[in-house]
Amino acid sequence: MSTDQGFILKLSCPDRPGIVHAVSGFLYERSSNIIDSAQFGDASTGEFFMRVHFQHIGDPGLADLREAFAVLAAGFEMNWEMHDASVKPRVLIMVSKIGHCLNDLLFRYRTGQLQIEIPAIVSNHKDFYQLAASYDIPFHHLPLTGSSAAAKASQEARIVEVVDEHQVDLVVLARYMQILSPQLCAKLTGRAINIHHSFLPSFKGAKPYYQAFDRGVKLIGATAHYVTTDLDEGPIIEQEVARVDHSMAPDHLTAIGRDVECVTLARAVKWHVEHRVVLNGHKTVVFR
Repeated sequence: MSTDQGFILKLSCPDRPGIVHAVSGFLYERSSNIIDSAQFGDASTGEFFMRVHFQHIGDPGLADLREAFAVLAAGFEMNWEMHDASVKPRVLIMVSKIGHCLNDLLFRYRTGQLQIEIPAIVSNHKDFYQLAASYDIPFHHLPLTGSSAAAKASQEARIVEVVDEHQVDLVVLARYMQILSPQLCAKLTGRAINIHHSFLPSFKGAKPYYQAFDRGVKLIGATAHYVTTDLDEGPIIEQEVARVDHSMAPDHLTAIGRDVECVTLARAVKWHVEHRVVLNGHKTVVFR
């Protein structure tokens, strides 16, 4: 057990008096020191959200802390998680034929900007096997051989095998241009992030920057969100925009947009693996 980076508790529950007192008291009684804490009460839903980063020295260990906290959590009807902050989440990256987000995530991983492990990269094309090899990361080419439901089910079964084999904590769709089945979405609920190449809900579908050009927009953007069965309508984690003007051709907008996509996706991944994101119905609370 590491005591350097400590532990992270995040929770949500119906709002009522005494939650912060109960949580801080629980930690105090177990010789834990709170490093930082953030909370938010949503007046529109009556839900309370909290993230606590704390340092714990000595016994009990994380498993015992979780077991003890479960008793307190039940009394407040909490949805909660407790993590060792020194453990790097295992992230599977999926990509198709556009690689700027993949390349950006790999660079941030290599340089320590993202505290993650990447046990595998999955693609339905072979374009980036050499890039994966340059980072010494296994590359799984899982093509879609046909358009039938059986072919898709077979390919997704292999994806699930990779997820399970590598004990993946998070799946990142870094411009993976295939729609996941409802079954796979359900398996990955709350642990799959997609980057959408527009400022949702505008300009869905193919060539979004050409659509934006045709409408003469002054802002373009990108949206990182959790994957759900509602296509491109999952809970939003992060959005970013860039100013553009009439002098910029579609190719110029595309280049700017891809930079924005990289930053947006990287932030969303970072916040998720640092356990800063809490689901709030169809929305998220992000403790930055």
